[in-house]
Amino acid sequence: MGQKGASSTSTLRGVFKKFKPHLLMISTQLGYTFLYFITEASFNHGMNPHVYITYRHIVAGVVMLPFAYFLERGQRPKLTFALFVEIFILSLLGIGLTLNTYFASLRYTSPTFVASMVNTIASLTFVIAVVLRLELINLRNPRGIAKALGTLISLAGVMIMTLYKGPIVRNLGRPLIRIQGNNAPHEHWLKGSLLTVSSCITWSIWYIMQAYTLKRYPAQLSLTTWMSIIGGAQSAVFTAFVQHKRAAWTIGFDIDFWSVLYGGVICSGAIVFIQLWCTEEKGPVFVTMFNPVGTILVAILAYFVLGERLYTGSILGALIVIIGLYMLLWGKEGDEKADIKYEEPKDKNAQKIDSAGKDAFYGEP
Repeated sequence: MGQKGASSTSTLRGVFKKFKPHLLMISTQLGYTFLYFITEASFNHGMNPHVYITYRHIVAGVVMLPFAYFLERGQRPKLTFALFVEIFILSLLGIGLTLNTYFASLRYTSPTFVASMVNTIASLTFVIAVVLRLELINLRNPRGIAKALGTLISLAGVMIMTLYKGPIVRNLGRPLIRIQGNNAPHEHWLKGSLLTVSSCITWSIWYIMQAYTLKRYPAQLSLTTWMSIIGGAQSAVFTAFVQHKRAAWTIGFDIDFWSVLYGGVICSGAIVFIQLWCTEEKGPVFVTMFNPVGTILVAILAYFVLGERLYTGSILGALIVIIGLYMLLWGKEGDEKADIKYEEPKDKNAQKIDSAGKDAFYGEP
């Protein structure tokens, strides 16, 4: 009995170890799913999106600072002025521009639409990488053809979601939960769509630039902390120009406080840790493959639980985007297998830095 029990425990541990990255990535998508709704509830309550971005990254920087300081004490390179300027620009791209336009678009569209658009980042990053000759396409190879077709199909889905709204899908019943605040239908759909697309473009540029920066500053946790602090400061300056009311900066112990705390600690802190670990264990393709899970979860909650309006254009475009995304990822998977098979760097540290650079293409800000 003892040996059977030990064998069973060992088997369970083996199964858990094998599927641990899968469970963790699903948990990150659950985390991001909740983020869409808690921020929308906060915005409906009156929270300014730009103030939210500022507070969220200040919280993230303060929480991550001690971990970065102690855990990467011997790993951090010297921060030169040139490197600081590079991190400053990186923060501006990843936080100042991307997240301010991203969360502002949530006021004009819907959580389902915004979550669906996240799936386009891999395709947009791939297009920019090809333009900069960081990525090559071999159209004589089936995987190369898949990368090209997947990118075109994904971008076609984006155009459908942006330009075609379509009829509203009829709700099956009353929403189980109603978000308090301004629950008026989202207006300015085209404006919100353009804001979302622009945020995805800057997001993609940020990933590419991050790959270069990580080669010179491989301390990922410290880099994330720097970006949170600098990005929060940049967002504060921008918000001071566009929001002149002091009342906008005041938050009580309500949904606004919890949305800032959740976004800073969970999304910019814990989820970033999980994604970095999974990327190191399974690679960036594995991490990116779970983005559609978040899209599906958001759509289900928005439609069935919250009674969010769902448009046929969003459904059709999202399905096309996901098909194109998986075609692109299948093509990229062939590249990574080739790298593992043929590239064997002599210096292990160089291998780690190169891996970190690749990881940046598929992260989350």
